Amino acid sequence: MDLDDFRWLLTDDGQSLLAEATALVAAGTTALAAGSALRRTTSPERAATALSQVELRERAVAKFGEQAALMYFTPDALEQATRQRVAQHRAGRAAAFGTRTLIDLGCGIGGDLIATARAGIVCAGVDLDPVRVAVAEANLAALGLAGAVQVADATEVDHTAFDLAFADPARRTGAGRSFKAADWTPPWTWVETLLARDACVKVAPGIPHELIPDGVEAEWVSDEGEVKEAALWSGRTASTARRATVIGAGGLATLTDEEDPGADAVGVRPVGAYLYEPDGAVIRAGLVTAVAAGVGGGLVDPKIAYVSADAAFRTPFARGYRVLEELPYREKQLKAALRERGVGRLTIKKRGVDVVPEALRKRLALQGDAEATIVLTRVAGEGTALLVEPF
Repeated sequence: MDLDDFRWLLTDDGQSLLAEATALVAAGTTALAAGSALRRTTSPERAATALSQVELRERAVAKFGEQAALMYFTPDALEQATRQRVAQHRAGRAAAFGTRTLIDLGCGIGGDLIATARAGIVCAGVDLDPVRVAVAEANLAALGLAGAVQVADATEVDHTAFDLAFADPARRTGAGRSFKAADWTPPWTWVETLLARDACVKVAPGIPHELIPDGVEAEWVSDEGEVKEAALWSGRTASTARRATVIGAGGLATLTDEEDPGADAVGVRPVGAYLYEPDGAVIRAGLVTAVAAGVGGGLVDPKIAYVSADAAFRTPFARGYRVLEELPYREKQLKAALRERGVGRLTIKKRGVDVVPEALRKRLALQGDAEATIVLTRVAGEGTALLVEPF
């Protein structure tokens, strides 16, 4: 999609075409037939632009909910955009620190600007891509939100007049997604400069802990059990060293390194009556032993992120399982044990062992009416199979 096609899409004629494309798709018309119908009254390029927006809006519902039906997207920018619940948490946190003005240095299609504006913060965004800037501007207008957006190089913008600077460096190169900070755009050296003042930078969840500058808080965030990102908070917005924040149907909960007594305090213990699988954000933040302390348990292995305890606890930071029995770990004996119990539907969870669940399930070739969950892991260094049930 080029800039002229997108600007045309915002005109009355463009909006009529978009509405027609939306109705065709909603009626179950195939993409080929819908394209042919639209091309009777417009150019192939404009027909493709309208149909692309309909498809992107459908995909965007997972991140933006019902408001996606009013918004505009580009494929790459949608992929990079923050899920709205995560963006809302970040905007709320910024507001809690007294942020009145914020600049988004690389705003994309404006996902974070939307959350920031809704939090009552005066916001502005810049991006090198004119199409993304036009889309971000259109999204703010479509949702009735205030905010200024312009084309500019984030690395050359004077952001000192704003209370908080936010950045989400692109982590893609010509070869695809890159996990090397040196490949980011803007590069890591610029990020380090930004983090020398009040700032927040969205980074990949796999960022090495040793890369995080001293005095900067790293917050890993998961949504409905899936780790979405890490955010680096600096200056007055940094309140701890490591934090895990989990967002779920029941709301939001957060755990910090200040609540972590450390591995020596919780120790390693045999498997008890209950097993706990810490949330991915907790694992990324290195706070598994904080979960162990919270449930009165210990680690099953010093290098494995499973916790065991003798009592059942409800915690937002881990999923709990009741341990029913230990099964044979060797595949042939495990298959016999599961067949003996009539297990036909099997959930396989694994950690710290070289097992591909899908391949193992196929080899087990189970038949039966029962459903079961097994955990394959190491306990005190030894391969172990546990039959468990979620609680």
